Amino acid sequence: MTDGFLVVDKAGGMTSHDVVAVARKALGTRKVGHAGTLDPMATGILVLGFGNGTRLLQYITDGDKSYIATIILGASTITDDKEGEVITSTDASAVSDDEINRVLATMIGTIAQRPSSVSAVKVGGERAYDRVRAGESFELAAREVTITQLDVVQIRHREKTTEVDIEVTCSAGTFIRAIARDLGAELRVGGHLSALRRTRVAGFNENDAVSFENLKAGNFTSLDLAAVARSTFAVRELTLEEVQELSFGRPLRENGHTAIAAALSPDNRLIALLKDEGDKAKPIAVFAAAN
Repeated sequence: MTDGFLVVDKAGGMTSHDVVAVARKALGTRKVGHAGTLDPMATGILVLGFGNGTRLLQYITDGDKSYIATIILGASTITDDKEGEVITSTDASAVSDDEINRVLATMIGTIAQRPSSVSAVKVGGERAYDRVRAGESFELAAREVTITQLDVVQIRHREKTTEVDIEVTCSAGTFIRAIARDLGAELRVGGHLSALRRTRVAGFNENDAVSFENLKAGNFTSLDLAAVARSTFAVRELTLEEVQELSFGRPLRENGHTAIAAALSPDNRLIALLKDEGDKAKPIAVFAAAN
């Protein structure tokens, strides 16, 4: 298969680029991209597109995501996670469960969240983490994100710290590290992330994933473009005549809704993505020509 998707369960201690590099070798192509970076300490779902699949990645990246994570209250770090240097520490063993639940509840909904300074967000054309490593000290501007689920799974009070396990579903661009940082700041004890696992990206979950070991061994099954398109977009089943029209670059009759539609041929090939403009459905991306 020259065009498609592959869902990998990333192990800890590697970058998303490490996974892409192995996938390029396993798939026999350099045209591989991913739908949303995972930090080296994080594990879980990394969606890869290859060939023409890379052209669909932006729509996957824009989908919501789900995570499970552990927050440590009692210490702040420069990276807002366990990988960074501790910059403040406080005895947080007596923080009440009610206060933890109260503060986290205020983060549900559409909120202004400040990304971690050590992140891939660009500042003046440079990645924020590069500027921090160069010795700069700054805060990124807050931006709007939406958190639809933020459940407390378990709270454990230790000798000097309190550990909080959470489940989160959120929009693209949400930083789970920032949730840990902001919880600790609001409780005045400091906080950082000690574990993070992504369990879902848009329509892809752990059941779709291949382990990194199986990826390296070439033991995996990829998803074709039509299957991914059907799970991501509204679907328009084309007639043979409509396939021909699209192959000539001509618009079709309107889809009848505002969302992007995946236009699929009678033999189940992704032909194009269509979007209504006036009374016509116009192709915004074409993936295959008529046979």
